[in-house]
Amino acid sequence: MSDLLEKIQSVAARANALEEQLGSPEVASNPGEYAKVAKEHAALRPAAVAAEAYEKVLRELEDAKAMLEERDSEMRELAESELATLEPRCEELEQEIRLLLLPKDPNDEKNAILELRAGTGGEEAALFALDLFRMYGRYAERQGWKVEPLSMSESDTGGLKEMIASVTGDQVFSRLKYERGVHRVQRVPATESQGRIHTSTVTVAVLPEAEEVDIDISPSDLRVDVYRASGPGGQSVNTTDSAVRVTHVPTGTVVQCQDEKSQHKNKAKAMKVLRSRILEREQARAAGERASERRAQVGTGERSEKIRTYNFPQTRITDHRAGVTVHRLEAVLEGELDELLDAVLSHMNAKAMASEDAA
Repeated sequence: MSDLLEKIQSVAARANALEEQLGSPEVASNPGEYAKVAKEHAALRPAAVAAEAYEKVLRELEDAKAMLEERDSEMRELAESELATLEPRCEELEQEIRLLLLPKDPNDEKNAILELRAGTGGEEAALFALDLFRMYGRYAERQGWKVEPLSMSESDTGGLKEMIASVTGDQVFSRLKYERGVHRVQRVPATESQGRIHTSTVTVAVLPEAEEVDIDISPSDLRVDVYRASGPGGQSVNTTDSAVRVTHVPTGTVVQCQDEKSQHKNKAKAMKVLRSRILEREQARAAGERASERRAQVGTGERSEKIRTYNFPQTRITDHRAGVTVHRLEAVLEGELDELLDAVLSHMNAKAMASEDAA
C-alpha cells in the first residue's frame, strides 16, 4: 500500500467518523458543536470521495494487469485498452489527492485588508495605483464582494499615494493572497510629450482581516491621538478633531484614519487595520520567518522586485512567478482576473506539492 493511499484513507476515515457524529443526538442537539463538526466534515468530504475513486481505479488496474497474463488474445487486447484509460485516470487522481492533502491555510476563508502604495515613478505610479484599485474593485463586483475604503491618500493629479480597503465576501483572502508584491507598469504617461515609455511600480499587500477573537489587544497597550484632518475628505473634514492615529505600543504599529467625519468611525476603521497587521506579525513569527511578512510582501518598491508586469504598448500582462502571459490587458483591468489568479494558484500549489514530496 502506497504512502499516498495510506494518507488519503486516514482522511477518509476521519470524514466517516465526523459523518457519524453528525447523526448522533449529542451533536445534533448542540448547534455550535454541530456547526463545527459539519464544517470540518465538508472540508474533508472531497478527499473522502477522491479516496473512494482512487481505490476503485487501483483495483481495476490490478485486474487489468492480471488479464495481460491471459492466453486469450482478445482478453489481452481488452486489458491493454483498459490500461490505456485507467493509468492516466490514476495519475489524475493522484494529483488531485496530493492537492487535497496539502495543509490548509487557516486564513483562506477570511476577509482581507488590501493595501496599495505608489512606489517608483512619482505621479505615474500614483495613477497606476488608482488603476489597480479600480481593477480589484471591478473584480470584487464580479465575485459579489464588498469593498470599503478605510484610508486614502491622493496625489496632486488624482492618483493614489496610498489606499487601504477592506474586502469582504466568500473566500476573499484565498483568491487575493497571491496578489501581494510589486506590480510594474510600462506605458507612456499622459504628461509625456515625447511618447517615451516610463516604468513605474505599485506595491500591494493583502492581509487576512483579523476579528477581535483572533487577536487580543489590551487597551493599555494602545495610544490614541486625535487631530484635525487635512486634505480631501468632505466639507467639514478640517473643522473638527476627527482624525485618529492609533499606536500599538508593544510593536510600534501605527495606523491612522481621517476619511470619516466621525472620530468614532475613524477609530473603528483604524482598529480593523491594526488588528490585521498585528495578526499578520504574529503569524509570521509563528511560521519562523526572520523578517516582517509585510516587508516580504511589498519589498522596497524597486522595479526589480516585481511579481507582475503590465505592458500597455503591447497590451500584455506577464506574471513572473507562474510564467504566464496574457494579451488581454484592458479586460484584466476591467476586473477579468480569474485567468491570472488561477495560473498563480496552480503554480503555488505545484510548489507546495513539490515541497511536501521533498520533506
